[in-house]
Amino acid sequence: MAPEMIPIEGEVNKKRVCYFFDSDVSGFHYGPGHPMKPTRIRMCHSLVMNYGLYKKMEIFRAKPATKREMTQFHSDEYVDFLSRITPTNMNNFSKEQHKYNVGDDCPVFDGLFEYCSISAGGSMEGAARLSRDKCDIAVNWAGGLHHAKKSEASGFCYVNDIVLGILELLRYHTRVLYIDIDVHHGDGVEEAFYTTDRVMTVSFHKYGEYFPGTGELRDVGIGKGKYYALNFPLRDGVTDENYKSVFEPVIRSVMENYDPGAIVLQCGTDSLSGDKLGCLNLSMRGHASCVRFVKSFNKPLLLLGGGGYTMRNVSRCWAYETGLAAGVELGAEIPMNEYYEYFGPDYELDVKASNMEDLNNPEYLERVKSIVLEHLRHVGGPPSVQMQDVPRMPVDAVLEDPNEDEDMISKDERRPQRLLDSRRQADGELSDSDDEGEGGRKNHASHRERESAPLSPTTGRRFGAAVGIMSTGTTHGVGPSAATVAPVAVTAAPASAAAGSSGQSDMDIDDDSSSGQPIASRARSKSNALGPDTTAPTNGTLPAPPAPMQAIE
Repeated sequence: MAPEMIPIEGEVNKKRVCYFFDSDVSGFHYGPGHPMKPTRIRMCHSLVMNYGLYKKMEIFRAKPATKREMTQFHSDEYVDFLSRITPTNMNNFSKEQHKYNVGDDCPVFDGLFEYCSISAGGSMEGAARLSRDKCDIAVNWAGGLHHAKKSEASGFCYVNDIVLGILELLRYHTRVLYIDIDVHHGDGVEEAFYTTDRVMTVSFHKYGEYFPGTGELRDVGIGKGKYYALNFPLRDGVTDENYKSVFEPVIRSVMENYDPGAIVLQCGTDSLSGDKLGCLNLSMRGHASCVRFVKSFNKPLLLLGGGGYTMRNVSRCWAYETGLAAGVELGAEIPMNEYYEYFGPDYELDVKASNMEDLNNPEYLERVKSIVLEHLRHVGGPPSVQMQDVPRMPVDAVLEDPNEDEDMISKDERRPQRLLDSRRQADGELSDSDDEGEGGRKNHASHRERESAPLSPTTGRRFGAAVGIMSTGTTHGVGPSAATVAPVAVTAAPASAAAGSSGQSDMDIDDDSSSGQPIASRARSKSNALGPDTTAPTNGTLPAPPAPMQAIE
């Protein structure tokens, strides 16, 4: 049975979605016992592919960010340090490790700089495609590392891909809104834009003796950026209903007062119930309702990952939210995939809230909400920005010539993977052979041919009836593997040559009608159906089949 994808009701305009994934990301490992596991991104991708979401969006492998691109925000010395340090030479950088806060929460591991390049590259290219109107929503679950500072690693984050993506958006948009629903405060992004009115940061997070210790209600920005940083501190155990009661009014008011040209949404899943490091109590659908609400404003939207340390729940939530971005709601039953065992014992696409106590009483939430909305009233409408030429960056060359590497593709490959990844299946389009069985279609091409196919005397099956790889029915007696022959050299004919004018199958050579007849004479009697000019061999083997067409490698 095909995985279920239900179109979202009331969604008239389908969004063009660009989805970024690099298979190398799952090969990086922070170290034994470390809660951050990049494998969660591949687990999510496995669900995305096996649900069939690849038909609804374009899939890209972004060009990794270069050192020069990272230094748009980070200091040259810090980026150079990240590119040079490895587990083998880390003892030579003891002073620098202390200076840049690398070593404990942010360990040195093999491929550290490559990992940062993949994360940042996806966010930057996603932002660039949004700015050039090549898509409406860009998704990079490897991004969202919101704690990294200009010259400091923090909270498992080394390079702040969010800041780099926002800087790319600011080249084309006068104002950008950043929303953070991670359980931790998005301190790195807030700090980067604390003095400007061109970026508004809104963070909903746990506050009070909790990492990173920032994000107090009174932190609103300084200088031109005053009141353009909004923080909503939460207590333990917030539920879906209470979260929605503050998230939607605040974001709606932000959109009315600030009117951003683009939105960046950091979808950290450590705010889900049962997270190893989190302390909130959101269900998967409660978390995803934030994505649905932000999407409803029809602004260019960059969806990024972030925290999340219970891998099976992280992948569930991000796969579900990828479906929402593409305009479908994924069914509850998880399809077979390479990480299927992780989703037991229920194997369902859902993260349920627990019965933990919600310390966010209505009075507290209402009081904090009123203060945040009061801060927002000081904004006084969208700020104006002076017109200027758009500066040119290396990513422009990549997007202006997307077929730059087409000469590297083998000419013998008719449909290269890049072409397949960029193709989106239109609604109502007839599916390919790998989609048979979807939409009420059957697994055979012609009803007439199927009904006229003869029954096997031994099995009672019609030959020619298709049996899928995942079929639950037995295949015994159908196909070459079921042919029972005497221990002599017998060459099975292909299906196209197997049925003669009498309709008898060559595979069924030991049926009741020919019992007691010698093998050689049975072979000669069958060869008569091949034509008058065909003579049976005398060595007891079936006649050689016609030469098959050359197979495409």
